[in-house]
Amino acid sequence: MTFYIVVALIDPMNTAAAVTLMHRTLLSVIAVLSLLSPVNAQVSQSPGTTSQPQPIDPNDPNNLRPITQSNSLLSIEGGDRLVKDAEQAVSAQNYTLAAKKLQEARQVYNQLSNFYQELNSSFSGIDNRVSDSQRQKALLTAQKRDEATFQLALVHRAQNQPELAVPLLVQIIKSQNPTRDLGKKAYKQLFELGFVDSPYPREGGTSSSSSPKK
Repeated sequence: MTFYIVVALIDPMNTAAAVTLMHRTLLSVIAVLSLLSPVNAQVSQSPGTTSQPQPIDPNDPNNLRPITQSNSLLSIEGGDRLVKDAEQAVSAQNYTLAAKKLQEARQVYNQLSNFYQELNSSFSGIDNRVSDSQRQKALLTAQKRDEATFQLALVHRAQNQPELAVPLLVQIIKSQNPTRDLGKKAYKQLFELGFVDSPYPREGGTSSSSSPKK
């Protein structure tokens, strides 16, 4: 903003009056400028400047935050958190929410297991240390996936939805093998549901598949 001060020819007799007028005009200009300064300061600190913290874009490839943080979903910790939420929902008899959380946990564990298996295959024959590490993680996440799947099947039973529980139990047996503890529990659920009619393992004996080979 520009101010123009017009000084007219003043009679020498009115010199004192002219000086007084100019003094008052300068004071007015200074007062106006002092009022404008805070406004300029506020504009320079308006939102959107680099001094304000900016939200992190999760889709930005330059975002190098570790996924092992507690707020990350694609991690073992993220899957465990979903399972814990499901357990709390079951305690409150909110089976709909429990099923939702267990389904999400199952998907997270399954995706992690697939990723670790791919890394295991990629490093096989190149770096056995890295390959073995990824293999162990693949097994761990697969186990957690099957455990979440078993809990989800139990929730479906509690909801009187055996048609949803049966496919999950069959998947567990295929993944775990019938001789393992979780596989046995899954088959027992199928037997209780009446989907199969032969108990396993047989009471007082062992299955023929467990006999030593000749």
